[in-house]
Amino acid sequence: MSTDLLSHTARQLRSLIGSKAISPVELFDASIARIEKLDPKLNAVVARDFARGRKAAAAAEDAVMNGEPLGPLHGLPVGVKDLTETGGLTTTFGSLVHKDHVPAKDDPIVAKIRAAGGIIIGKTNTPEFGAGANTVNRVYGATVNPFDPELSCAGSSGGSAVALATDMMPLATGSDLGGSLRTPASFCGVVGHRPSPGAVTHDTRRHGWSPHFVEGPMARNAEDAALLMAAMVGTSAKDPLSLDLSPDPFVNLATTDLSTLRVAFSADLGAVPVSKDVQEAFRKKTAKIAPLFASAEWIDPKIEGVNFTFETLRAVGFADTLTDYIGRHRDLAGPNVIANTELAKRVSVADVARAHAQQTEIVRNFQAFFADIDLLICPAASAVPFPVEQLFVSHINGEKLDTYITWCAIASAITLTTHPATVIPAGLGPSGMPFGLQIVGKYRDDAGTLSAAAALEAAFAEDAELQRPLPDLAGLQKRTSSAGKIPPALTAHVKTMELL
Repeated sequence: MSTDLLSHTARQLRSLIGSKAISPVELFDASIARIEKLDPKLNAVVARDFARGRKAAAAAEDAVMNGEPLGPLHGLPVGVKDLTETGGLTTTFGSLVHKDHVPAKDDPIVAKIRAAGGIIIGKTNTPEFGAGANTVNRVYGATVNPFDPELSCAGSSGGSAVALATDMMPLATGSDLGGSLRTPASFCGVVGHRPSPGAVTHDTRRHGWSPHFVEGPMARNAEDAALLMAAMVGTSAKDPLSLDLSPDPFVNLATTDLSTLRVAFSADLGAVPVSKDVQEAFRKKTAKIAPLFASAEWIDPKIEGVNFTFETLRAVGFADTLTDYIGRHRDLAGPNVIANTELAKRVSVADVARAHAQQTEIVRNFQAFFADIDLLICPAASAVPFPVEQLFVSHINGEKLDTYITWCAIASAITLTTHPATVIPAGLGPSGMPFGLQIVGKYRDDAGTLSAAAALEAAFAEDAELQRPLPDLAGLQKRTSSAGKIPPALTAHVKTMELL
């Protein structure tokens, strides 16, 4: 058994399995070996399903040898974010209250992945209920950045991003409200796709009419993300926003000719805080890629009132789902969740009404903006990776931010537009850590967005300054690490109001 095969793309691995060149058992065992070797330094895979997964891999091998029909993910190990229930495997939601919770059945998204041939290898770490834009909780502790284990991997899909960056598995799920899969993808040098609302149905979501929270694919390249997306799409009468998408355009991703595209560049969307060093790095990278397109202009979309709009509508969800939880379990909860419920108490019906109206205006303005362009490209994160003990970015360019989540506004602003967005790595940033670009596509054009992202990755592969960076896995073994530690700030409830 060789772990060299772990560096192959998911599509390559699927092809090798289908042609009988490798066994699903061989691949699964290689993933186990990589997790057991590296994860003590990273803490990315927090609940593991090795025994059951190996049986599934053996069954997948039998299917290949018997000439049975094979799904698009057949034999591929897949990590599932610990916000999504997996039947028979611990799902904690990053919450001490649920630390021993073992669901009776799979979430429909997990069931789809299994039906497509994917083999669940384990759960990837997340903050409590996904709140925080970090990956730290009081159940499992901190997941750290594989490029520097003293730094944050961001969140809330940080466990998935770290597992992918270190080749523990070829595919993993993420979820995204205000950047939860896009920001960690940027910090860790991998790909995260935020789908259009309804593209990936969510049968169990309480707020079915809200377009904000989505689940989506994460991978090491855009083509692989599209492959996982193929398994996740599909209509459902239980999701009122559900889109009836075929998996075919994602399995057979079209080739995009970049030279035909009209592109807009924006360093801060004209409306959100982005650090000056990130803006400068972004401008240098766009100068290199601008010649790839038919046209490339610096244009800011008309997006106003982002922070008020996003945080007000976000508070609605916390008011419904977590206010009672905090009332009963405040001592077990972390400061981010408490802060959100406190904010929800201060939001009025008039605030919610105004936020809905402002989002409507943002969406309509964005359609006008896209009338003359094919893609918007902007930074994926507003700041560089910070110490893991630091739960969030409090200041940008010397200015104190409004709340603990404001530093993610470059992502949450795109959430409000409802457009699909794919984050891809673009070399290293100003601090020597991975730097991500956010590729925002046309309204409801997920396959086109992923295709354009894949074309850009292909172009970047020829440029040492833009190609995907890889962590030093050998050096990681020698580094000190904060993996699994619980920062004091996570239990400092007395300071909760400082997050607001």
